[in-house]
Amino acid sequence: MSSFERYLTVWVGLCIVAGIGLGQIVPGVFQTIGAAEIAKVNLPVAALIWLMIVPMLLKIDFAALKQVGRHWRGIGVTLFVNWAVKPFSMAALGWLFVGYLFRPLLPAAQIDGYIAGLILLAAAPCTAMVFVWSNLCKGEPHFTLTQVALNDLIMVAAFAPIVGLLLGLSAIAVPWETLVLSVVLYIAVPVVVAQIIRRALLASGGEAALGRLLRKLSPMSLAALLATLVLLFGFQGEQIVAQPIVIALLAVPILIQVYFNAGLAYGLNRLAGERHCVAGPSALIGASNFFELAVAAAISLFGFHSGAALATVVGVLIEVPVMLSVVWGVNRSKNWYERRVR
Repeated sequence: MSSFERYLTVWVGLCIVAGIGLGQIVPGVFQTIGAAEIAKVNLPVAALIWLMIVPMLLKIDFAALKQVGRHWRGIGVTLFVNWAVKPFSMAALGWLFVGYLFRPLLPAAQIDGYIAGLILLAAAPCTAMVFVWSNLCKGEPHFTLTQVALNDLIMVAAFAPIVGLLLGLSAIAVPWETLVLSVVLYIAVPVVVAQIIRRALLASGGEAALGRLLRKLSPMSLAALLATLVLLFGFQGEQIVAQPIVIALLAVPILIQVYFNAGLAYGLNRLAGERHCVAGPSALIGASNFFELAVAAAISLFGFHSGAALATVVGVLIEVPVMLSVVWGVNRSKNWYERRVR
């Protein structure tokens, strides 16, 4: 994990301050950027999102899918948590905390947007950072790669239906055309492009060539994420200045769902008799979110000014510290875990 990645929360905090400040100083620049749309897709943000997502997808080797059977119990647990539990538990937490408990403290016009953002955040499992978390807990690398590849494949087909279902249950209008366009633009096409580039590099220069490209693109990917956040907070600045407690309140259901799903995956792997080196990354994959996709989808579906966009950004803000705490818990509990699993 690079120093830059380790302090991602700090950089996100600085981007919040910079975005809010610039939004007040040069509002016309942000309005011009916000107006650069075609078919409800903001072109500057689409370019930034691609810079975020494609380098991450370059790491995925879909040939790893042939190893699914090697760790079938861990794979089964993670798939259950990622696709049958996490989106629905987050929606329930959103309804409870944002829709009921915190409602008097939040802007009434943004309640539905906040819930939608939480749903988007939980509807896709993390792709790139999972490799970092798995390495930190000495996870089985083949399991991690296989699980991520399988999740990415499922995401192409399952993201839109799950989001549409949960938004519908929340009585939030579902812009289906935009949702499908987001899946194509930010999942399907980047997956295909990344795999074409990956195979070409491996064919011409092997793993060394792929590694060199990833080292060059990784800083660009994070820079694109931070630039997107500056844009978001340039638009969200007035709301945040007026309601500074919003970010802290939105963090509550996100934190609860991370620890709940991590604990559920970890415990189910133990009951299933899976090894700790599989249970660790399983818990981390079960808990973390593909926040880059969530941010992109929230902007496409609801716009820069929406509560949905802000809610997804809160996920970015707390991602590194909360996931490092899950890694700490997985590592500290290894002796307890292995007392029963051999």
